[in-house]
Amino acid sequence: MSWLTWSLLSAVFAAATAILAKLGVEKIDSNLATAIRTSVVVVFSWLIVLIFRPDSPAGGIPRRSWMFLLLSGLATGLSWLCYFRALKLGPASRVAPIDKLSVALVIGLSALFLGERLTWAKGAGGLLIVAGAIIIALE
Repeated sequence: MSWLTWSLLSAVFAAATAILAKLGVEKIDSNLATAIRTSVVVVFSWLIVLIFRPDSPAGGIPRRSWMFLLLSGLATGLSWLCYFRALKLGPASRVAPIDKLSVALVIGLSALFLGERLTWAKGAGGLLIVAGAIIIALE
């Protein structure tokens, strides 16, 4: 499958995540909800690794990869804690679009830090995402 297929599947699962998380966080603390979700993700991820057996052992992972993956994990954890708190306090139909402002941020940050080309299409798309999130937030 191509990157586009995987990206579309990611969007479908992310949408399901928002709805299921909103239903799950209704009557419990948002931090506890995040911990439960994270535990499921950890177990699921390791099962996938064990089932599909990666070509290289964990000991062969370069230090630079470890560092960036650990930082990414911390960023993910902070994102999820904030996301679940937002879902606890607000409607999923407004929280999720604001969360997706990350797409516009990634467009800018990937040009700045990864050297990816910022095209007019990416810029316009990012601005439309920002505009849509603002419109939904001000509803």
